[in-house]
Amino acid sequence: MFTGLIESTGTILALGKSEGATRITVAAPALAARLTTGDSIAVSGVCLTALHIEPNAFPPRFSADLAAETIARTTLAHLREGSVVNLELPTPAGSPLGGHVVQGHVDDTATLISLDAITPNATETDWRLRLRIPEALTRYVVPQGSITIEGISLTVAALHGQDIEIAIIPHTYAATSLYTLAPGSPLNIEVDVLGKYAERQMQTPTKHLLTEQYLLANGY
Repeated sequence: MFTGLIESTGTILALGKSEGATRITVAAPALAARLTTGDSIAVSGVCLTALHIEPNAFPPRFSADLAAETIARTTLAHLREGSVVNLELPTPAGSPLGGHVVQGHVDDTATLISLDAITPNATETDWRLRLRIPEALTRYVVPQGSITIEGISLTVAALHGQDIEIAIIPHTYAATSLYTLAPGSPLNIEVDVLGKYAERQMQTPTKHLLTEQYLLANGY
C-alpha cells in the first residue's frame, strides 16, 4: 500500500519495447539503494516490481516490466527518455498514513486542462490544477475528497461534471513532476478505493448483508 506522498522524483532513462515485453529503466538516486529485486515501487502512481537494480551505477537506477494491462491503462508506455516520474515506496505497517490509501492500481487516464499560478510572477505561489476525467469515474469523486493524480495524493477542491479543480501548494508543485506537464498531457488517475468498495457493497444482494433478519435466521 502507498499513501500518495511522493518521496522523490526519477527520470526515465530508457523505454525498451520488444515482442511480448516492455521494460522501463528509471534513474532513482534517492531510492535505488533501498530497493531489492521484487520490491514494489509506485512510478507516477503505477505499482511496479523493481528489477535489475543498480544502486552503484551513475545515476543509480532500477528497471521494471510493464504488463499489457499496464500499457493499456496508464501513461507509462508513452513516456520518453528524460521524462520526470514520481516515486514512492510502500508504506511500512504501523507508519503514519499521511495521505490516503493508494493501491497503485490506476483506474484510467485523465487530461490536463491547465495548471495556473494563483499569484503569477511571485517567488512562491499556490497553483490551480484543472483536469478532465473519464465520465465513468465521476461517481467516485466528491468535493474535498481524495484522488490520486500521477501518484500524488490530492484533495478535490471543485467538481464540474467531468472537470476537476485541485489546489496545489508550492511544495507539491516543486517536489513532484507537476511542473513538467503541459496542457493536454495524460495523467494517471486512481480514485479513492473506499468509494469503490462502498459502491460494491451497496450492489450486493440483501441476502448477503448483515441485516437483523439474516442474523436471526442464522442463529446469532
